[in-house]
Amino acid sequence: MAKEKPIDSDKEAKKLAKAEKKAKRSETDGVHKSKSDKKEKKEKKTAAAASDVQVTTKLLNTVEEAKSGSSIPKEENGDVKVKVKLEPLLGALVPFANPLADEKVGKKVLKSVKKATKNKTLKRGVKEVVKSLRKSNTAAAATAGGGDPPAIVILAADISPMDVISHIPVLCEDHGVPYIYVTSRAELGAAASTNRPTSVVMVTQEAAGKKKGGGEKGDDVDFKEVYRELVKIVVKASRDVRI
Repeated sequence: MAKEKPIDSDKEAKKLAKAEKKAKRSETDGVHKSKSDKKEKKEKKTAAAASDVQVTTKLLNTVEEAKSGSSIPKEENGDVKVKVKLEPLLGALVPFANPLADEKVGKKVLKSVKKATKNKTLKRGVKEVVKSLRKSNTAAAATAGGGDPPAIVILAADISPMDVISHIPVLCEDHGVPYIYVTSRAELGAAASTNRPTSVVMVTQEAAGKKKGGGEKGDDVDFKEVYRELVKIVVKASRDVRI
């Protein structure tokens, strides 16, 4: 009979120890990989959620900005400022707003008001405009020369109560002064360089108390062109008045 080789207990113990170490390493690597994958997935989900929130917020702000009379908080250098969109709500215009300037014509009219402000040929507010209208010539005297009218009146159509300006068109017609409505009193006030909305302004051909031939000739010529263009716009709009 062949003799059995004696078992080396030390060698067997070393082999078992190596096997255990390998098993532990593989388990640890698996755990690390599993944790790393979970962390990556979590970070991706968080980033995607943040991106969705930003896109949604941007979309909502865009929609909100498009609304009339909306207010949107915005951050500037750490301070929160509220932006208010000052546009008239649909259906808020007075029913007798004729002739009413459309968007394109309205921009031209407001641009002329700005230039009249710089040229000091602008009167603001109901009291001042009514006073100037009553002092002006009658319709017959105003149109006898065949030239440009002495003034143009611009009214805001989103006034409430409407009685504030309802008498002004009648006065304009009695004194031969053309008039036109714009849709926003806020925009009219801004064009007239006031901090408050304005219901009515009057653009005059000459500045109050200014003698003919006085002042800077270049500015006078430029404003005369602006005034003539404004007269053409208002007269053309008046032809299409709805009765």
